[in-house]
Amino acid sequence: MSTLILGNGHSDGPTTQGKNGKKEIGRACANYHPSVWGDRFITSSLDDKELDPCTKQRAEKLKEEVKKILSDVNNTVQKLNLIDAIQRLGVAYHFETDIEKELHRIYDDYNGNGDNLHAVALQFRLLRQQGYNVSSDVFRKFKDNEGKFKGTLSSDIQGLLSLYEAAYLGIHGDDILDEAITFTTMHLKSALPQLTSPLAKQVELALEVPLQKRVERLQSRYYISIYEEDKERSDVLLEFAKLDFNILQSLHKKELRDISRWWKENDFAVKLPFIRDRVVECYFWILGVYYEPHYSRARMIMTKIISLTSIMDDIYDVHGTLEELELYTAALESWDRGAVDQLPEYMKIHFVALLDAVDGFEEELSREGKSYRISYLKEAFKGVARAYLKEARWASSDYVPTYEEYMEVALISSAYPMLTVISLVGMGDIVTKEALEWAINVPKVVTACSVICRLKDDLTSSELEQARGHVASAMQCYMREHGTSYVNTCEIFQEMVASAWKEVNKECLKPRHVPMPVIMRAVNLARVIELLYVHQDGYTNSTRETKDRITMVMVDPVAV
Repeated sequence: MSTLILGNGHSDGPTTQGKNGKKEIGRACANYHPSVWGDRFITSSLDDKELDPCTKQRAEKLKEEVKKILSDVNNTVQKLNLIDAIQRLGVAYHFETDIEKELHRIYDDYNGNGDNLHAVALQFRLLRQQGYNVSSDVFRKFKDNEGKFKGTLSSDIQGLLSLYEAAYLGIHGDDILDEAITFTTMHLKSALPQLTSPLAKQVELALEVPLQKRVERLQSRYYISIYEEDKERSDVLLEFAKLDFNILQSLHKKELRDISRWWKENDFAVKLPFIRDRVVECYFWILGVYYEPHYSRARMIMTKIISLTSIMDDIYDVHGTLEELELYTAALESWDRGAVDQLPEYMKIHFVALLDAVDGFEEELSREGKSYRISYLKEAFKGVARAYLKEARWASSDYVPTYEEYMEVALISSAYPMLTVISLVGMGDIVTKEALEWAINVPKVVTACSVICRLKDDLTSSELEQARGHVASAMQCYMREHGTSYVNTCEIFQEMVASAWKEVNKECLKPRHVPMPVIMRAVNLARVIELLYVHQDGYTNSTRETKDRITMVMVDPVAV
């Protein structure tokens, strides 16, 4: 099951007798729906009104005012609430140094005292998010003599919500946070029908996906409307967040227009009718990895690679014969244009587009003395092709691997280790050769994020992909090996995903092996999976929730 979005395994189509007496291969067909966007982001972007020149000037003025407000607030709880709002609204990237300074000061004075559940939980979460390994023992004061959370807490909805969000920053050994998730989930669900906005909206969003697993750009779009209803809001911060959202949306539309033109110029959807035509969804995927303006080049590189990986996945999953896939894997291993003559026409289209794109990246990076990064890109991409081929061989011979054997290959074919490497290629000077070495060797945090990716994908799309004759999924391998039922296996996999998130949280704590902006690329990749696979495979079928989310983030500006 190549994940990324992606499918699972490979199936050769049946052979039939051709007119000349030779055997012809009947290609498999996955019947993917066509693009729901067409040329919308090519044509509409040309007509989009340019932002008023005064908008950026106004935003800069408001930014300075927010900075001053953050500096002037003396009350710790008020400061924490302000930092929380800044982060949820998606503008924290403007104040990273200021927030680090304020939280470091709070950490130096930290003792976890106080009986205000909201304040204790918020402080714990913000410090853990910043990498400070504060103890979860601070929540023991909220338990009764029997070691259970006090029943009286059930009426403190804001406190319960803050504890719920904090509990998802847990690491292995934080048993009290596991208890907190169970306790708060039960009481928040029970209280939700009686709540009013904006608290009701916050609780509903949190119960669907907790803050730690949310895609930041979409979260900020939701939170702007929630914060607007908050009686204790800062109007200065709210206006700044709205303007900043629209300024970034304008940039993102321009990037997507360029990416969509590249896709259309290559005519992938017409020349390769068996693929998923999802370039807009690919851009949205990468927008979840980084949305900030200084990552513009990195987004462009990564979107092209994930789009080309999606095509490659469909080649291996749906269209290619095993003989052709052996040939194509060898061509990719060589990374030599001379190999193109040996390939079927449909593979040539992908191979040439891949080489052209990577050559373009290399040329741009060479101007900054960073062309060495391309070797990491190529090696990571080849690793995915090798994993795809391994799964194709399994499917072709009807081989069912052990769960461990399957996962060893499937974590690579999830494409997440590769995408983590690619995410660093276009970034700035914070990415060093050491950071790339760290990424290419698949460290713990990348492995954990890949486990989340693979298992969430298998949980959501297992039945669909088996109907297409794919290689056995993680679900099937596990059930066959351990004799568990489908329902029981789903529960076990959910526990594995939760455990992987704890590993992610641990790897984000100080001291770290690489800078936090490097680690966050892997974390954000896991967050996108949590979003796209929360109810269904929202990449392969992007006609419903995914379309609505892209519209919110990429089409509709925020009313100021």
